[in-house]
Amino acid sequence: MRIALFQPDIAGNVGTILRLGACLGVGVDLIEPMGFPFGTRAMARSGMDYADAVDMRRHPDWDTFLAQVTGRIVLATTKGAVRLDEARFEPGDILLFGSEGAGVPDDVHARADMRVRLPMVAGMRSLNVAVSAGIVAAEALRQTDGWP
Repeated sequence: MRIALFQPDIAGNVGTILRLGACLGVGVDLIEPMGFPFGTRAMARSGMDYADAVDMRRHPDWDTFLAQVTGRIVLATTKGAVRLDEARFEPGDILLFGSEGAGVPDDVHARADMRVRLPMVAGMRSLNVAVSAGIVAAEALRQTDGWP
């Protein structure tokens, strides 16, 4: 199982997700371009020191990322068709999260093998991407007996 970030905007969120991946034994894919210079102090403050402990792969663009995909792409989206608690995960899934400012474009949304949404209180737009990644990863690992 892996977490993939599509063109992330905020270094701190990437750092937090790298830390999450390191602690849970889940690889992280970064799909560029990113909205910040990689390796900034902001990322270091949020967990970049965990980067050596996580299987991190950087991809220069979406097509390069797709060329190496072997599992299902599961997109977390506010427009998701399946509630997280109704989704069924598989061990080889790639949990994809969009950029903080723009999400993912329509072609990326359409390419997903499954789209999931986190149930929220009416009127709320979305959760922070790192919080969402933690929640989705926890449920996916629980279902697939993938906890370390």
